[in-house]
Amino acid sequence: TRKNAAKSHAAVADRAKRLHLQRLQISLAADALQLQHKEPSTRSSDTMQLPSIALLATTITAFSRPPQGLRPPTRISAGGGDARQVVILFGPPGSGKGTHAPKLVDKLGAPQLSTGDMLRAAVAAGSEVGQKAKAVMEAGGLVGDDIVVGIIRDRIEESDCSKGFILDGFPRTVDQAKMLDACLAEKGECVNAVVALEVPDAVLTERICGRWVHKASGRSYHAKFAPPKSLGGAAPSVETMLDDETGEALMQRADDTEEALKTRLAGYHAQTVP
Repeated sequence: TRKNAAKSHAAVADRAKRLHLQRLQISLAADALQLQHKEPSTRSSDTMQLPSIALLATTITAFSRPPQGLRPPTRISAGGGDARQVVILFGPPGSGKGTHAPKLVDKLGAPQLSTGDMLRAAVAAGSEVGQKAKAVMEAGGLVGDDIVVGIIRDRIEESDCSKGFILDGFPRTVDQAKMLDACLAEKGECVNAVVALEVPDAVLTERICGRWVHKASGRSYHAKFAPPKSLGGAAPSVETMLDDETGEALMQRADDTEEALKTRLAGYHAQTVP
């Protein structure tokens, strides 16, 4: 009987401990979701330094996963009153990066930097690294990580990045993360926070495969969640999916098909998630 009582007491104590840790995780998650931009504390006891983004996966997976296997967001801030806010926005295609990035821009007063946009701008500007990228693309090759990081290095020197910047979708691999670490370390900086948008693949498939766009304006519709007036109760097709303003036919992007999405998600899970 005493043995059973001791076991029962130990089980209760263990459960209480786990509940305490869970409450702590929820508190961290709530803090991260607020993403309030405020001056970092100068007291080292109030900050948690992240010396390397390459250690991010270890840091995040140190927390137990909540229901549905989705991990809570973790906020990590760097000390120093003059430190720039360096934020990375992760997420698979269709997770809502384009929707949430502008909110982060407003909160932090820092620009959103997409590697695709930066690459095109560097090529158009004819900068040294832009010319290297152009030569690779004209030869039909893929722009290497060293060139991409070089473009980022140039871009974050511009005046609009004085308070910080938000990297959208970069780094995508561990090697890229290490290169970004080295780039930031040159100026004594590090990543302050990472926002990871996690959405089940089934939801992503429904979101993306139902997406239709008006090519000329870029207006976006969804067959289920935001249909055009022309759809009514009909099945979505080029005849029934028409732009609300012009009446012109909408189109689906070539990579907004289920097969194409499977390939993109496989790449994301294999290279970016780890």
